[in-house]
Amino acid sequence: MKLAGLRPHPGSTKRKKRIGRGPGSGHGKTSGRGHTGAGQHSAPRHDARFEGGQMPFYRRIPKRGFTNPTRKEYAAVNLGDLADLGVDVVTIELLRERRLVGRRELVKILGGGELGRALSVTAHAFSKTAREKIEKTGGKAEVAS
Repeated sequence: MKLAGLRPHPGSTKRKKRIGRGPGSGHGKTSGRGHTGAGQHSAPRHDARFEGGQMPFYRRIPKRGFTNPTRKEYAAVNLGDLADLGVDVVTIELLRERRLVGRRELVKILGGGELGRALSVTAHAFSKTAREKIEKTGGKAEVAS
């Protein structure tokens, strides 16, 4: 088999519609666009949401809820995950290196799991139970700015 000998299957391809090539072509004069209206012109300018004057879909459906633009999203890390790291000082940079949180995420420490030893933990936020468990084992919970 040669590359030059490849052909599409019969009937799988169609000829291009040649528009505006006279009355004999069947696509002459108005070139398949009809006689009048916005669609007749070369650049029909109408809003993509326009529905011919009927009440548009985006206005018919109910609008609910609110998105708070100043909301802070935190990446949650449990105390059990910190205990598995095997270090005494846990920083945000360390959590990013170990891929427990993303590069730009704010970090919140949650109280899931148990700590076996005292840890010094730096994060953007702590849950109440996480702070209590860290301080109960003799560690420190520092809030990063």
